[in-house]
Amino acid sequence: MKKNVWMAVQELDRLVFSTREMAALTGSGPASVSQQLARLEEKGVVTRVLRGVWALTGDKRFSPFLLVPFLGPSQQFYVSFLSALHMHGMISQIPQTITVASTAHGRIIKTPVATFVIHKVEPGFFNGFEWTPWMKFPLATPEKALMDCLYISCRRGKKYTAFPELTYPKHFSQTRARHLCQTIGDKRLKAAILKKLNILLTRM
Repeated sequence: MKKNVWMAVQELDRLVFSTREMAALTGSGPASVSQQLARLEEKGVVTRVLRGVWALTGDKRFSPFLLVPFLGPSQQFYVSFLSALHMHGMISQIPQTITVASTAHGRIIKTPVATFVIHKVEPGFFNGFEWTPWMKFPLATPEKALMDCLYISCRRGKKYTAFPELTYPKHFSQTRARHLCQTIGDKRLKAAILKKLNILLTRM
């Protein structure tokens, strides 16, 4: 006997889910599942946040950051740059967008709950993030969030060229930051980033 979609949503016990997941849990086709979810959206129960992705945005536990793992069907992403710096308490200003690192092409993704700005990093530099059960999304470490900002500023020359006043957490490691820089393949880019990093670290 097939389950209805709402029963499957409750069984999954997750605030963000895909049409494909619901189809697998209910045994129904994607088209039928999409229609059922659309009816639930009309009732204000769920929200279509991305193509084929839905969320229980009315739940008090919901956060737009939970969408990060669903931003692309075949790419990986992690929260970094100013969003991560703020989450680690390194900057006080709340970013207006959620900034994300990926090996996919940079782009802007607008959703009903937040706007995501995707910055591309080279595959060898796609590291330095953590995914813990309580977060439910990948987040750059303090060192990597700073290094990612420097990476983009040295490549583009426009973004992240000036920082608000930085507050370094006690567990921030200069050694880890410099080690992360060594994973950059381009020698000139690496040297430019290290130069900027050394200037910032003198202010710790």
